[in-house]
Amino acid sequence: MFLELIGTVFAGIAFAGVVMALNKLSGGRLPRWAAPVAAGVGMIGVTVASEYSWYNRQLESLPEELAIIQEVESRAFYRPWTYAVPFVDRFAAIDTVSVRTNDQVPDQRLVDLYFFGRWAPVSKMPVAVNCAENRRANLADGAEFADDGRLLNADWFTAGSSDPIIEATCGV
Repeated sequence: MFLELIGTVFAGIAFAGVVMALNKLSGGRLPRWAAPVAAGVGMIGVTVASEYSWYNRQLESLPEELAIIQEVESRAFYRPWTYAVPFVDRFAAIDTVSVRTNDQVPDQRLVDLYFFGRWAPVSKMPVAVNCAENRRANLADGAEFADDGRLLNADWFTAGSSDPIIEATCGV
């Protein structure tokens, strides 16, 4: 975040500098407000470009083993251009390498679900998936394992076969 702020400030200085150089070359024919307006437009432009390119930059830096299961697009009244073209500011991914099975409960799998956000640290949540019954349970709520591999105190809910977490986990 800090580096983007520094980049935005330097972009504003650069845009204002270009207008000031053009003013010098034109013999002072540009209005006095041209440099500050150019700085503001440049800073807004760099900020918008950074917002729209964040998701693609994140995807390029992720390992191939992560399967994106959900993207959350952002729209805001103070950014009216996002209503025309929204941008992704959050997404969730499954680590397909972390899928674990138990021989005692073959239809059940454990997987790590990662949450990425534009200005948020990456968070991880273990999820249990029952592929035969199309159910899943978030294990962040204090679920425990019995000796035979079954989950105790898990809050299972039926998600359906089209659920992206179940598709990514059971398709592995």
